[in-house]
Amino acid sequence: MNIGLFYGSTTCYTEMVAEKIQQAFTANSQFNVVLHNIKDDPLSLCQTYDFLIFGISTWDYGELQEDWESNWTEVSQLDLSAKVVTLYGMGDQVGYSEWFQDALGMLHEQLLPTEAYITGYWPNVGYEFTNSKALTADQQNFVGLSLDDESQYQLTDERIEQWVKQLNDEFKEILTT
Repeated sequence: MNIGLFYGSTTCYTEMVAEKIQQAFTANSQFNVVLHNIKDDPLSLCQTYDFLIFGISTWDYGELQEDWESNWTEVSQLDLSAKVVTLYGMGDQVGYSEWFQDALGMLHEQLLPTEAYITGYWPNVGYEFTNSKALTADQQNFVGLSLDDESQYQLTDERIEQWVKQLNDEFKEILTT
């Protein structure tokens, strides 16, 4: 089964994480991840997948990555009512503590009208930040995998491996229901 992974990447970090996620799925599951850089591929390709992963980074003071910003209005217009969607985000919790993972939270909010089934929430344990739009209502989880290659690079690979295992379990459960 194919998963469409759509990402925007200005400095290649979000793209490198997409490739690591792809490799982790290849090594540990029945799922095949197909990468789509939204700078080159239209978001309408989401319609060809039942499972989707979206990758976004937060820029400066809580701003969207430029490729996502260019496609922003299209996101909420997608019909994802029969789709399973999960998210990951890149951010800097030290340099931009007040806006950590804000773009991830904004993408989550933009996806809510699409009626997608959103999964893949990630605990906020082990992070130090002041504020984030990417927290769930109970403040216990991020709305997707949160990575900080600026100040916690050494944790990125382990977090990806754990998250992919979590997604494998969640996706398999969805397939059996």
